[in-house]
Amino acid sequence: MRTPSIYSQDDPISAALKPSATETDQERIARLEAEAEAKRISEQIDDDLREERERLRRRKGDVKLLLLGQAESGKSTLQKQFQLMYKPNSLDQERASWTTVVYFNVVHSLKHILSILESWDDSLEGVNDEPSSSRRGNGFDQSATPSPMEGSPVDEATGTLQIANLRRRLSPLIATDEQLANRLSGGITVSGSGKGSVFVRSGWQARTIENALGRIKKKPSADHEQVSRASMEELHDPLVKEVGRMLQLCEADIHELWNHPIVKSLMTKRKLKLDEWSEFFLRHIHRVAAPDYIPSTDDILHARIQTMGVAEHTFDVNLHGKNVTWHLFDVGGARGQRHTWVPYFDDANAIIFVAPVSAFDQYLEEDPRTNRIDDSLQLFTQICSNALLKNVHLVLFLNKTDILRAKLERGLRVKKYITSFGDRSNDYETVVQYFRAHFLQVHRKNNENRRVLYTHFTSVVDTKATQRIIGNVRDSIFRGYLQSAALV
Repeated sequence: MRTPSIYSQDDPISAALKPSATETDQERIARLEAEAEAKRISEQIDDDLREERERLRRRKGDVKLLLLGQAESGKSTLQKQFQLMYKPNSLDQERASWTTVVYFNVVHSLKHILSILESWDDSLEGVNDEPSSSRRGNGFDQSATPSPMEGSPVDEATGTLQIANLRRRLSPLIATDEQLANRLSGGITVSGSGKGSVFVRSGWQARTIENALGRIKKKPSADHEQVSRASMEELHDPLVKEVGRMLQLCEADIHELWNHPIVKSLMTKRKLKLDEWSEFFLRHIHRVAAPDYIPSTDDILHARIQTMGVAEHTFDVNLHGKNVTWHLFDVGGARGQRHTWVPYFDDANAIIFVAPVSAFDQYLEEDPRTNRIDDSLQLFTQICSNALLKNVHLVLFLNKTDILRAKLERGLRVKKYITSFGDRSNDYETVVQYFRAHFLQVHRKNNENRRVLYTHFTSVVDTKATQRIIGNVRDSIFRGYLQSAALV
């Protein structure tokens, strides 16, 4: 039997595709339409494959940078500095959404203060009966510059009555805490990630406004520091407007609570511990509570909201006339989210590991038994020893040095929390070099490829200093990337 040729009339495929001899006009039209649709889909698939190949070809020259570190280390703030440096207009476009975050930070801080006061019956009675290490507050102790009220004598009964009145007047504002949290998170909760934590996914800025309005209007900003009043007036989020109105009415009460002698005394005795962003916004409550308040860039850098999952940010970076696209990945740092990092390791070009050296007196929210410095060292060990990352350019940011310096100046002793510090001098330079030595030791023990570790002491809320460091990091990453790509 003769084998059919592809050109043969008795080709089984041609025979199968051949229309029926009894085909009607309607069936012929339907067949031709189906063939045309099949051809369109096939051509679309071919186009998509060509575009994907072209995209992959272009991305071979891109840089993939991961920001890693524990929760509250400063990764998202560093991401904002990259955004401010390389894509400043995007920060203006999302500026309105940060009002919700700032308001939440203020309300949540007030709620925490009143909660601690309640645990001490709104007084100082019995405060000295218990060692400061036996009760841990939520986060970081950062007291403000002493106010005229601080240290002034206050009658016990009078002080208790004042706090009770402030609690009553602030209760409507405090009641908005959960509503603001839900506006930001979309109602998402993360188990085992710490009490009171609010997590957001990538793209939360647009969704925050869309959830309130059902839509979002985009309008370009006139300059980098201010978004136009007209575009801001379009964002009529009833909840945010109501919280803003309450803040205006409660400004004097917030100021009085923040500067109350009982509150200051509890902070001095470390019975009340606040996160660093709490102090920043409470100290600037007059500006935040203003009726025309728009978050400044400094406000956005200090605002705190926890990242869930992995958020990608793309920047075009020009270096010596060559335009290179950088893909920066900001990841959630809580223990329960670290498993999401691994898929991003295999083709990473560089890692910036952010370690908060000010956290020597803090413990993980997820595990109150673990000191945050110890956790950061353990996490850095895992990064340095990971086989997928053995050739990745590695940069270490020992962050929050400004907060570390302030803690040491207030008299906090490192050896009280980290016994191995021993009797070393408790000054700033000795402490930062002690922590640096421990991270360098971890790197040396896990450095089979003799990879260089670039180390920087940073305070990523300091824009001028941080952007100078980013420039240095950019140059070192780019040199390493070119060498690894055999382009130099």
